[in-house]
Amino acid sequence: MQDDYQALAVEQAAQAYWEENHSFKAVEDLSKEKFFCLCMFPYPSGHLHMGHVRNYSLGDVIARYQRMLGKNVLQPMGWDAFGLPAENAALKHNVPPAKWTHENINQMRSQFKRLGFAYDWHREIKTCDPDYYRWEQWLFLQLFKRGLAYRKNAVVNWDPVDQTVLANEQVVNGRGWRSGAIIERREIPQWFLKITAYADELLQDLDILEDWPEQVRTMQRHWIGRSEGIEIQFEVADHPNRIDVYTTRPDTLIGATYLAIAPQHPLALEAAQHNADIQSFIQRCQQIKVAEAELATLEKEGFDTGFKAVHPLTGKTIPIWTANFVLMDYGSGAVMSVPAHDQRDFEFAQKYQLLITPVVEPVDGSTWDHSKKAYSEKGRLIHSNKYDGLTSDEAFEKIADALEQNQQGKRQVNYRLRDWGVSRQRYWGTPIPIIHCPDCGNVPVPDDQLPVQLPENINLQEVGSPLASMLEFYQVSCPKCGAQAKRDTDTFDTFVESSWYYARYASHNQNTAMLDDRAKYWTPVDQYVGGIEHAVMHLLYARFFHKVLRDENLLNSDEPFTRLLTQGMVLKDGAKMSKSKGNIVDPQALIEQYGADTVRLFSIFASPPEQSLEWSDSGVAGAYRFLTRLYQFARQHNYLTDFNEKNAATLCKAIDWQQAPEAIVNARRDMYQILKQARYDYDRLQFNTVVSGAMKLLNLFDKIKIECVPQEITADSYPILLLHEGMSILLRILSPIAPHITHCLWQELAYGKAMIEAPWPKVDKNALKTDNIEIIVQVNGKLRSKIQVPSDADEAQIQALACADPKVEPFVTGKVLRKVIYIPSKLINIVAPQ
Repeated sequence: MQDDYQALAVEQAAQAYWEENHSFKAVEDLSKEKFFCLCMFPYPSGHLHMGHVRNYSLGDVIARYQRMLGKNVLQPMGWDAFGLPAENAALKHNVPPAKWTHENINQMRSQFKRLGFAYDWHREIKTCDPDYYRWEQWLFLQLFKRGLAYRKNAVVNWDPVDQTVLANEQVVNGRGWRSGAIIERREIPQWFLKITAYADELLQDLDILEDWPEQVRTMQRHWIGRSEGIEIQFEVADHPNRIDVYTTRPDTLIGATYLAIAPQHPLALEAAQHNADIQSFIQRCQQIKVAEAELATLEKEGFDTGFKAVHPLTGKTIPIWTANFVLMDYGSGAVMSVPAHDQRDFEFAQKYQLLITPVVEPVDGSTWDHSKKAYSEKGRLIHSNKYDGLTSDEAFEKIADALEQNQQGKRQVNYRLRDWGVSRQRYWGTPIPIIHCPDCGNVPVPDDQLPVQLPENINLQEVGSPLASMLEFYQVSCPKCGAQAKRDTDTFDTFVESSWYYARYASHNQNTAMLDDRAKYWTPVDQYVGGIEHAVMHLLYARFFHKVLRDENLLNSDEPFTRLLTQGMVLKDGAKMSKSKGNIVDPQALIEQYGADTVRLFSIFASPPEQSLEWSDSGVAGAYRFLTRLYQFARQHNYLTDFNEKNAATLCKAIDWQQAPEAIVNARRDMYQILKQARYDYDRLQFNTVVSGAMKLLNLFDKIKIECVPQEITADSYPILLLHEGMSILLRILSPIAPHITHCLWQELAYGKAMIEAPWPKVDKNALKTDNIEIIVQVNGKLRSKIQVPSDADEAQIQALACADPKVEPFVTGKVLRKVIYIPSKLINIVAPQ
């Protein structure tokens, strides 16, 4: 062994061994339990940051641990390579997006390898590879044939400078995040995937995802937003049109005092033809983001259209207003407004002095001041004619029955979830495989012409997609009739690529089908790791795609990810690391200074996985000191190499450890207790406490004194045999977290050829046996003492010993105990009068 811990040399040797022996190459093996471990694949920005290091270290720890349990582990890696950042970088550096992306991938791949992640690089995928997106195009066409992909006009956030649709998150203060241009609400043709067809199943199957964080499941339930209500028909007075509105509160129907319609509603547009103020209002609304969250905080504005709606229950007319808080593409673009029982409607009515009619009161008989705030809870009906006195639930049924009998409404289940708009007017993405023919309409590209390949050698000179102006790309013949036609020049939302990539890892080299039976073997992913920010986008879309692939008989399970870990952020000085804050820490520099194992160890030890990690320079240095100490301890006891090559393992199994000195027996018991706890902590993904256990073990071994090293190891060489056994356990406990140094020491101490092949150590149950156990004693919940009791003592004996303890006796003597709470082998709590 080298005298000093030289992290670079140690890590290079371990990585060379893994690469030469294809240590992480996964092969389907029906004789073993499979384990598919996956972290959300990264966008190839070109540089790893500490968030990457933490995220992928967590996944690697899980994969390596599961392998030690004897499972057939797959841990692949790939690249979410398409997207707008590549276009922006291409414009800035005057380089084709493809070239920039591939250079970044090569750089990041080398950084991943430097960290020693146990990836099967044979299965690497890039979403910008035509061999990958070919099958995405194929699946889209299957959805198109099934009616699950369709094209329609939709209102979007349009950046007139960048000439593209922007997501709501890319609109800042009404302007494009990149161009600074004032955003327009524009109606353009868009492609949609009918995710709503799976809404019920997406909602119901959340119940089987028991190993997902409850927060994520709750967010998805809210996003899907299933509700039961009534679609009510309002006739428009002196007009042939009718307005349909959906409400979950038909019990408040008689309290509806106006209807609110979207600025783009046909009635609003008709009213604008004769009213310049309404026309101006509609134009102003073009700059409002198309998002419910934005509308919720918007100052409410509107205009009376002059039209009147006929109330279906009372026959009275109520005004129809156009309002900026109603979305045209949400439901029918109209809402029933009940200002006495909805706060938004209340604020609007107050502003424009509209009628407020209370029709529900609290069931407890308390009064409510409707001039100050809407009463939005359920209750008992008032001012509702024959429905007075009914509860809200009773009135729901009665009013629904009446509307259905009069053919003025019907019961309906609605979802907040909307179909997924997947069109993007960008260049760097997967081309949509549709040809637009003036005679045949939207025509699928034939399978034998897939993939529709994206031209790559393009230097972007201006904003917007060059595909729209490339005659050689879009000018084609119709596959049906042969007439001149036009290829679709939009590309897919990049969330489409990331919605099925996990399955393609299993069939990475399949050239004749999207997936094969290997995907059925490996999926679902057993452990998925990624940020909670993906809860209702990527994670929901992937669940949708998985069900689609199942229905195409390409997969045989219902959900893509069995277990989900959402890791916390990496903070510095209490804030998320970012260039703008100047608090970025470069992991590459740390790796060069301390080694990859140190960086991995710190990122695992500093915080539980699901919590945020506060960066600490001293913490990194402390992790390095621990690994250096471990290395020096192994070098100090390198005589174990000779003993391990002989008969140490055999002797450890054969000797009677109960005959060892008491200090050795106790140390061995502590060692196996730490091992038992480590297994428990690994299973519940609390890796920081595993590191604590490893540190305790090294401290324990430091206390074992070896007076002299014998020439031959014998049955009474208890300290040496304990160290032999102990180092084998310590190295294996630590190996998923710090794989390089443990690989090195495993070989140096002659435990075996490669740590990667070592199984998880078994607990010697005999070592855990003890004559006495420690019991914590509380009185009225406060710690009063700790006592030693016989391990076979029953509850009555333990209570007697506890009450007799000098520290406890003053609190219980002469008192009638109210209750005694006993947690076996751990704690007794005596509840006594105070």
